[in-house]
Amino acid sequence: MEFRKINDDIAVAPQIGAEDVRAIADAGFKSIVCNRPDTEDGAVPHDRVEAAAKAAGLEFRFIPVVSGAINEENVRDMAAALKSLPAPVLAYCRTGGRCMNLYGLVQQTSA
Repeated sequence: MEFRKINDDIAVAPQIGAEDVRAIADAGFKSIVCNRPDTEDGAVPHDRVEAAAKAAGLEFRFIPVVSGAINEENVRDMAAALKSLPAPVLAYCRTGGRCMNLYGLVQQTSA
């Protein structure tokens, strides 16, 4: 599993599966955020990843974001999640790009 560290509090990754959660926990992450809708072609249903995360002692949030269509509600929900979740957080989507863009928008609204 590969991920891109943005800072000490958050990293982004492409699609993960339940089988990746143990490695995520072993890498020191405390929380996982899924930004990929379950309806996207190739998406792993978030409930499988969520169950594995909870079994590994990690927090989990599902904040589905349509590719190319991030809206204000997505930004507010992600900002709230990042304030409440223990860090570091791993956010994932299809490639990680959507998570990175969402995080950038959260930072712009928080400044």
